[in-house]
Amino acid sequence: MSAFAYRHGALHGETVDLAAIAAAIGTPFYAYSANAIRAAYRAYAAAFAPLGAEICYALKANDNLAVVAVLAREGSGADVVSEGELRRALAAGIPARRIVFSGVGKTESEIAFALDCAVAQINVESAPELDAVARIARAKAKRAPVALRVNPDIDAGTHAKITTGTAENKFGIAFEDAPALYRRAAAMPELALKGLAVHIGSQLVDLAPYRAAFGRLAALARAILAEGLALERLDLGGGLGIRYAGETPPTVASYARLVAECVGSLGCALTLEPGRSIVGEAGVLVGRVLYVKDGATRRFVIVDAAMNDLIRPALYDAHHDILPLREAPGAARARADIVGPVCESSDTFARARDLPPLEAGDLLAFASAGAYGAVMASTYNSRLLVPEVLIDGDRFALVRPRMTYAEMLARDRIPDWLAVDPGDDSARA
Repeated sequence: MSAFAYRHGALHGETVDLAAIAAAIGTPFYAYSANAIRAAYRAYAAAFAPLGAEICYALKANDNLAVVAVLAREGSGADVVSEGELRRALAAGIPARRIVFSGVGKTESEIAFALDCAVAQINVESAPELDAVARIARAKAKRAPVALRVNPDIDAGTHAKITTGTAENKFGIAFEDAPALYRRAAAMPELALKGLAVHIGSQLVDLAPYRAAFGRLAALARAILAEGLALERLDLGGGLGIRYAGETPPTVASYARLVAECVGSLGCALTLEPGRSIVGEAGVLVGRVLYVKDGATRRFVIVDAAMNDLIRPALYDAHHDILPLREAPGAARARADIVGPVCESSDTFARARDLPPLEAGDLLAFASAGAYGAVMASTYNSRLLVPEVLIDGDRFALVRPRMTYAEMLARDRIPDWLAVDPGDDSARA
């Protein structure tokens, strides 16, 4: 949270008072620190430079064009999982030659678009997908650059809903099936087989699962090379976890040392796809207290942000630190549930959280909200999509305006036979 700190008792993003942004655009809103994003990317780039690794930011963590543009200017590549993300990466300035297209369920039109764009690599996750890519490439008279994503059957030790590398997960090719499928792919003239990919999950705060996964990947790579098959690249998947509730994630430097130890001797080019650790701690969600309600057994602080703005607590029981925008040193703390206005009991950001005195109108920041926040937002309860702001030094810009009610309603269409005559009172009786 170094990008967000108190200055003279007021919580700032870099050198911008977050309360000033609230006054300018209203609440709730997301705010991102451009310099925190740059610093996180540069830590990966520096640590992995000796290995010549390509850093491809995973857009699923935060796909705002301004955020992606910050990384594009740093020289980042992109990891995308849909045509929409691919289009976002290109629009933000990341060249197709630095884009990896991942995902377990690519449609034929998405594969065709990726080939037309000449992306660097398509990570294939099943035998049927491999055949589809070959068929589409043949129809286009192209050679499709592919890597096989293998499932190493390694438990990442994270939340069950964000682990991706066990045999029970939908992702990747079963480890025991990978050698035969690799041989088949190598013989297909429509494919330019690049190598192997792996991804075991998100929010890893221990390197041991990576060591196990990369060890299995290295053994498979050696077996493939021993057969005389080409293997240019290893795609090692996501990056590290971040601090939400006191975790102590490994340093990027220690992660790079582990990668060098496990696969550095294979002579393959490397790709890394960090997402959360690039943007997670670079963002906050700011909301305003609406009411403080004393229930029969609990005290509720009701804010104008909700689960449709930040779904992680409802979806994963995730923890986010909650900070008042005005510092209250020495103030007595009291326990309260921090909840939103959505008509769901799961619309709860925190339970029995010790917080300084709060009253209607006070502003709060939900920390470490730059990843899987706005990108997962919705209009549930017909609430307007939350706006986003990019802070860079002493300036800020609205990089995704708040949706208007007119824009929200315009997304729907009433069929002709249900159209209401504005002058027909009986239709509203």
